[in-house]
Amino acid sequence: MQPFSAPISDIQKALQAEGLDAWLFYDFRGINTLASRVLRLDPSTPRTRRWFYLIPAEGQPQRLVHAIEPHALDTLPGERTLYATHRSLTTALSSLLKGKKRVAMEYSPKGTVPYVSRVDAGTIELVKAAKGVQVVSSGDLIQTFEATLTPSQLKSHWRSASLLREFVFEAFKMIAKAVQAKSKKNPLSEIEVSQFLVGRFKAHGLTSDHAPIVAFGHHTSDPHYTPSRTASTRIRRGDLILIDIWAKEDRNDGVYADITWMGYAGETVPEKYAKIFKLVRQARDAAARLVEHAASDGRKLHGWQVDEAARNVIAKAGHANHFIHRTGHSIGTDVHGAGANMDNYETKESRRLVPGSLFSIEPGIYQHSFGVRSEIDVYFGDSEAYVTTTPSQSEIVPILKPGALHS
Repeated sequence: MQPFSAPISDIQKALQAEGLDAWLFYDFRGINTLASRVLRLDPSTPRTRRWFYLIPAEGQPQRLVHAIEPHALDTLPGERTLYATHRSLTTALSSLLKGKKRVAMEYSPKGTVPYVSRVDAGTIELVKAAKGVQVVSSGDLIQTFEATLTPSQLKSHWRSASLLREFVFEAFKMIAKAVQAKSKKNPLSEIEVSQFLVGRFKAHGLTSDHAPIVAFGHHTSDPHYTPSRTASTRIRRGDLILIDIWAKEDRNDGVYADITWMGYAGETVPEKYAKIFKLVRQARDAAARLVEHAASDGRKLHGWQVDEAARNVIAKAGHANHFIHRTGHSIGTDVHGAGANMDNYETKESRRLVPGSLFSIEPGIYQHSFGVRSEIDVYFGDSEAYVTTTPSQSEIVPILKPGALHS
């Protein structure tokens, strides 16, 4: 996330610490967005041919580009080698890798972490064909140089997080007013609430890649439900309400905040909803405690372990089959960032949490007629970790109860 200003020495220190001989970046027509982002390449520069950029653990970087596009990597330091034919590419690549044994690329063995798998199998084979080269995953390197926040970015995230919580309560008040209205001719719809929230983004200088999820009643049972103008439920008294909202400051290095809150269109939350929310909250907090303790103790922690901490709570209560997604995801300038996800369900996230990273913790239980999710964001620092989206929701908000929306 920090601008690329030739931090070659930093990358080389990281390579040495990992026992790697080099980091080999590769791209063809934008398939490896991680490489372009780590290297801060100008997207306006034409790159229609394959290119490689090698940063060795020691020595000078090297650029390998096509003769038709000799300036493709001119913003990067290092010697330049041109190729033209496929034979000259193979020869040049072998020369580039001479003496290198363990080389990192955007690759994940057996596709275990698909978010890192940005280099095609054929290119991996081409690299391995160079004598003695072993390709290893650059997953942890990607985190260090792409998924960590600057102090300015963390501050940007905090502002967005604070605003999002305000917007959620504004939406709850809007829904409560609609439910209490004497006229029942045209109750408020999910899409109307979602578009109201988009308007709040614009009014406060925020942006998002997608409109918020607003779900009423049985739609809460669908983790990725999205209201539309042609299919949008209207609010009724007694409906459960889920609002999943994410946005960031509208600037190049703005960092997302992402939260989910639950409400109930009534004065008292039914026990069947309250009981499930309590379980989800316990799972959420168990995962957060694990992260906090690991940071303060200086222990290594992997994404799959955080997922297990939350999932075990839900499984012990007999709802293992109702928790059907990972516990959380990396957050950065994209809402789904390049860092470790909290996942031992959809994938086994073998990457460790690195200082300076941000991620969500959002367990959920989805039954046939309703679903419950609670989502917080957590910052993992050098010696401490903490929830950034405070206060965390402790119970479903009964939006018609007097005083319940005085946040």
